[in-house]
Amino acid sequence: MQALLSFDQAPPIAAPFRFFLTAPVFTLLAGLLMLASGPQLLASRWTPAALALTHLITVGFMLQVMLGALIQILPVVAGANIAHPLRVATWVHALLVPGTLLLAAGLLTSDPLALRLAAVALALGVTLFLVAAGHALGGVPSGNPTILGLKLALLGLGITSGLGVVLALALDGSPELPVLQLTGIHLAWGLVGWSTILLAAVALVVVPMFQLTPAYPQWFARRFFWSLLVVLACWSIASLAGWHWPATLLATGMLALLAVFAALTLHLQRQSKRARLDATQRYWRLAMLSALTACALALLSVLLPEAAASRPLPLLWGVLVLHGSLISVINGMLYKIVPFLVWLHLQNAGGGRILAPNMQKVIDRRQIDHQLHAHLVALALLSAAAVQPEWFTYPAATALLVASGWLLRNLLAATAFYRQHRERIASQARATPVHRPG
Repeated sequence: MQALLSFDQAPPIAAPFRFFLTAPVFTLLAGLLMLASGPQLLASRWTPAALALTHLITVGFMLQVMLGALIQILPVVAGANIAHPLRVATWVHALLVPGTLLLAAGLLTSDPLALRLAAVALALGVTLFLVAAGHALGGVPSGNPTILGLKLALLGLGITSGLGVVLALALDGSPELPVLQLTGIHLAWGLVGWSTILLAAVALVVVPMFQLTPAYPQWFARRFFWSLLVVLACWSIASLAGWHWPATLLATGMLALLAVFAALTLHLQRQSKRARLDATQRYWRLAMLSALTACALALLSVLLPEAAASRPLPLLWGVLVLHGSLISVINGMLYKIVPFLVWLHLQNAGGGRILAPNMQKVIDRRQIDHQLHAHLVALALLSAAAVQPEWFTYPAATALLVASGWLLRNLLAATAFYRQHRERIASQARATPVHRPG
């Protein structure tokens, strides 16, 4: 799998970094929203503040990092070069940021104008990205499982964002639609059809490479993506049609597939050749354990509808999926991607005459460990707040602010490191004459 990697066409570092640096700001806003709203935010998963907080995390944090990473990953992993990557990144980023803020504000205040403007901005931003990425991937054969997974993930993103736009327009009372069913389908496509398929496609490359594990087995790499997508599509149809038992059966199958991915990843991690776990491995391990726990809770909800109707269970499930699983794995990936990109671009700037500093020096390892500990505390307190909001909402919000602020601090430190050494390399290059043979 590593033979796929090609760094010749890596886009400018500013293309992915604008997404990476913006993303933690939205989780900081989510923490501030929790502080401002108090325990009432967790009275139900349907409160305006809970919906706004969820989209600050899913669109503001997760989507930003995922699109920024894909701008980098597509040419390096799939050989799919996005035309004018910096221009595409600039426009997509410029549409996503105000779109997310308007969406959160619209959900919080039920303002129809804010929801309509958010739908337009987010639809334009995601469509622009999908067109650019789809055009780049279009000419790449799908024989490799990772490339197939990337293509299917983009399909999942398109369906997720399309449903989101419809729901944003429906919330102002204009069209008459089955909003509850569509919300569940929108959530499933966002978490499974987009996020999980993208995560699994990337995992096929990065888990063996970064964590020194055996490769994922061929049966999994060949069958997982299509199996998950087909089950998800059939479940969506059954759910929209109100076919209870088929929908229950398909939901159980979908959870089983997700559990297989998480359990298999943990099994591979146990065979890692690393003598000591680094932060990325610990983040991945936390993510997979959270995913397995969330699958068990979701199965309980599917089999016992009265449990799903209770207040704490859906909220606890949401905390495990968003903070415990997806944010964990994104944080772990950032601590690999960002130092590597800094090193790669400094190495290219040196032109082979001036070597880049060691990648381990880009972000202080102690600061990464401190941020991981803050993230764990936030997960514990957010889980407790889902069960007992009166006691734990304010401590959980404070912990989320600390963990998000620490992540932003580490990413800004990496950016400062890059700029400092970029200037040093440029200065040394000017002072060192180029040796010309002959």
